[in-house]
Amino acid sequence: MITPAQRDFYEILGVAHNADAKAIKEAFRALALKFHPDRNKSVDAQERFKEIAAAYAVLSDPKKRAEYDARGFAGVADFTPEDLFSGVDFGDIFGDADFDFGGGFAGGGLFDRLFGRRYAGPPRGRDMHVTLSVPLERIARGGEETVRYTRPVSCTQCHGSGAESGTAPHPCTACGGTGRKVVARDEQRGDAAIRVQQIMVCPQCHGRGELIDKPCQACQGAGRVDKDERLNVNIPPGADEGMALRVPGHGLPSTDDKGVPGDLYVIVTSSPDGRFTRRGADLWRIEALGVADAVLGTTRVVPTLKGTAEVNVPPGTQPGEVLRLRGQGLPVFGAHGQGDINLRIEVKIPEQLTASERALYEKLRALSNATRRSR
Repeated sequence: MITPAQRDFYEILGVAHNADAKAIKEAFRALALKFHPDRNKSVDAQERFKEIAAAYAVLSDPKKRAEYDARGFAGVADFTPEDLFSGVDFGDIFGDADFDFGGGFAGGGLFDRLFGRRYAGPPRGRDMHVTLSVPLERIARGGEETVRYTRPVSCTQCHGSGAESGTAPHPCTACGGTGRKVVARDEQRGDAAIRVQQIMVCPQCHGRGELIDKPCQACQGAGRVDKDERLNVNIPPGADEGMALRVPGHGLPSTDDKGVPGDLYVIVTSSPDGRFTRRGADLWRIEALGVADAVLGTTRVVPTLKGTAEVNVPPGTQPGEVLRLRGQGLPVFGAHGQGDINLRIEVKIPEQLTASERALYEKLRALSNATRRSR
């Protein structure tokens, strides 16, 4: 699995060669949270996570680390994914993280996907992805939100067979129960006669390998029915835009009755909010001022995620200036700290004036011109 083309493991984790176990663990945790494929959607996130995980698996194990320090990549080149990760306790590192860090190879999951481990037995169902729009207040505090979605489940009437109660499917005689038919034909290529075989889906049973004489009325012979699901998921404080929260076993069912279902991935997005625009942990807001307030200064009451705050606008504030409410934004996910609320000032020029207002502006212009000439 490990090739000499990889970067130095210490360089990957950003630690010194004499770093202790605590420093290595903390560096890995920070990088793994940043590049986890279920929350980082950049094109290179998966490859970065793989090299980060491999580096930690070697450097966190005293024996593997000694081999690597002594012989470089040659000392660990023959390790399989199971050899690398079987002794790593990701639950201890990430606690109750709301996305899949894999539990080693016992349960597949992330490391099954990334490192290509395959298991004997019935195929696993496919994963599902649903989007959940979450209010900014919930993202700020964290806590439960309800996700609703629809997925196919085994029909309770026929127990997934597709046949009416009291009957059973029987093997398709056209394909011998395989669901596939082999069509052979002879072709002449030059002086040689070649037999070409084509494997196709059986047109009689449509690939099921069996036929149903009396379809189940509840599922129309499909063996599955759509079911509305309702689940509570835990939103971590400061959840990033596009973060994927994994719910094991709530994806699509396996194509085999004995197979396990896939997982559900809940993609977190921020609900549209008329008060703010979200940028990471920061919240932005356009604050419109009249000309007089921008020139003379004023006090404004603005919304926050916890209520309101009073903001002093200094005299002479220019259009486009930003006033910052420090620490009033969202928590920074995976780290300490809080984002800000940023108020971008927009100065509104009146489009229509009363006679009195026009007279005052004319007087102000004359005064400004006189002041410039006197300089």
